[in-house]
Amino acid sequence: MRNLMKLFTLLVLLGVTATASAQDLKFGHIDLQALVQLMPERATAETDFNTFQTELEDVLGEMQQNYQQKLQELEQLGEEVSEVKRNAKITELQDLQQRMQNYQQTAQQQLQQKQGQLLQPVFEKAENAIEKVAKEQGLIYVFDAGAGVVLYKSNQSMDLLPLVKEELGLSNN
Repeated sequence: MRNLMKLFTLLVLLGVTATASAQDLKFGHIDLQALVQLMPERATAETDFNTFQTELEDVLGEMQQNYQQKLQELEQLGEEVSEVKRNAKITELQDLQQRMQNYQQTAQQQLQQKQGQLLQPVFEKAENAIEKVAKEQGLIYVFDAGAGVVLYKSNQSMDLLPLVKEELGLSNN
């Protein structure tokens, strides 16, 4: 009985200690995408990306025009043209069509790489600012509320967006 009383007292003390330390935990949240949208570096990256995309589309447009021109040449060949010449034109069209398909695949990969390359420094800057503010506020976790992963956040969770905006000099936006 005496051991049971000691065990009960120990459990109560552990429970009180755990409750007291749990109240010291500080959590924060931020919408990372909303923050990035406010950053001027994102607008610059978007402009650079759009320029790159336009260049790729221009090259594809030229290839398509060339294809249409070759197709018209094939259609304009009369009945008197030799089968060898007709087959050569058809093969040329097929090769051009294959090159266009390959170019589209390569261009899509290049676009994805370019987007990552341009946006990576923007996200790094945002994440560094979030980390700095979180440390200053003594937070142990910061959740990305915009990612849709946080299912619940209490009013005790600190919204870091205003503080991070200030850290990045975006407080006017």
